[in-house]
Amino acid sequence: MPPTLASLVHHSALKLTVRAGEDKLDVPVRWAHVSELADPVPYMEGGELLLITALKLDAEDPEAMRRYVKRLAGAGVVGLGFAVGVNYDAIPDALVQAARQEGLPLLEVPRRTPFLAISKAVSAAIAADQYRAVTAGFAAQRELTRQALTTGPEGLLAALAAQVDGWAALYDASGAVVAAAPEWAGRRAARLTADVERLRERPAPASSVVAAPDTEDRIELHSLGTGRRPRAALAVGTAAAPGTAERYAVHSAIALLTLTTERSRSLHAAEQRVGAAVLRMLLAGEPDHARAVAGDLYGGLLDAPFRLLVAEAAPRQGTDGDPLDALAEAAESAAARSGEAVLVVPDRERLVVLATDGGAAVAACTAYAGAPEAKADEDALVVGLSAPAGPIAAATAYRQAEQALSVARRRGRVLVEHEHVAAGSVLPLLADDAVRAFADGLLRALRDHDATGRGDLVASLRAWLSRHGQWDAAAADLGVHRHTLRYRMRRVEEILGRSLDDPDVRMELWLSLKATSGE
Repeated sequence: MPPTLASLVHHSALKLTVRAGEDKLDVPVRWAHVSELADPVPYMEGGELLLITALKLDAEDPEAMRRYVKRLAGAGVVGLGFAVGVNYDAIPDALVQAARQEGLPLLEVPRRTPFLAISKAVSAAIAADQYRAVTAGFAAQRELTRQALTTGPEGLLAALAAQVDGWAALYDASGAVVAAAPEWAGRRAARLTADVERLRERPAPASSVVAAPDTEDRIELHSLGTGRRPRAALAVGTAAAPGTAERYAVHSAIALLTLTTERSRSLHAAEQRVGAAVLRMLLAGEPDHARAVAGDLYGGLLDAPFRLLVAEAAPRQGTDGDPLDALAEAAESAAARSGEAVLVVPDRERLVVLATDGGAAVAACTAYAGAPEAKADEDALVVGLSAPAGPIAAATAYRQAEQALSVARRRGRVLVEHEHVAAGSVLPLLADDAVRAFADGLLRALRDHDATGRGDLVASLRAWLSRHGQWDAAAADLGVHRHTLRYRMRRVEEILGRSLDDPDVRMELWLSLKATSGE
């Protein structure tokens, strides 16, 4: 505890007597200052015990003393020490009344007690308090380090909460609560997700002080990590601003959790390299080797139906953040919270995610793809999602994800699932510019022929193909004789140089008619 007026009054060597402000002696004293100026306020910072002999004051003038004491109290002076036996044999009543009226503690200093003794007592008490704080801080640091090494972040948070007489919580990169101490603090910490997200937008290290909803807690938020974008955050809730010892504990916790975070990043990079090897083996048709390499790290994931997600991001000039990094964060954070395994592999300009079908990671990826930040720039992120598959069909699932990705890119959508493509019609895919160009080239000779007025070959071809080559039905649709229709189909073969008996030719012609007619 820092020195207080009460501790100075109880100091046996000083022999101080309280003459006013008896109910305000518990206030801390930041320093003892001697000044005989008529107005010492410009030289005060607040928290001082002012020592005077009234050498330049008319201490018997009630009005002068009221103004003097009022200015001292307004400047934050916590007490006034008056030396008797120097200029006045006793403290004048005018000063005593002014101090009582203003509620400013007034201490009588006997002649045998020099001001220097009071200053030394205050200085010694402050030094002792600082020493206790530093000692307590080192003890807290040792305990936090021990907990970090033996019990991990959970034990560290519990030790920190005890040190600050409050609560502490750890957040992951997505702003979700990873751990909290005491246990009841989890719900309170969860209310600060928006504040944590705002903190993550600032370069590390960053901190802020917020107020928790429906509580009187004073909460400090600190980002964790050494990279440009913080990987985690720490919240510390207390009833009042932390003291020196508590501040040591908080800073020690930040350092230890940052080391843990950076170590986790190194482990994460190693896991990604293992994951890349596992993915290559799966795509090469070697599921047994993939399981052997994955071991406990991804083994459970390979035993259940999974989905493959392939994402691409266009280069974004002048913007912060990478949508692929954000997508990877969303998948990994969701998997961590739900306790499921996920394989995330950066692949040059792509990101490949292998996650449990119906699990939290797949849901988080699809949710992120539908979020406003993903749609803000349609060219920024494109995602293809395979149908559920097992290890033996991993290569097929990868092709499905690539096909869905291609469809999403052509349609200008952020995410397309392969199942939706397969369940729909192939005709919307004909809107591709390359398909239209092929169709125009294939049918151009027939359209040029019809443009001369020498027949209606395109309409005849469409009617014949729609009737599956049935002459009578197609001729009836056109209102011509079947021999006329046979003649027109021979002309189509002559002009195109292709036989209508070939099913591939008939398919290409039908799709070309669909692509160019808008049907």
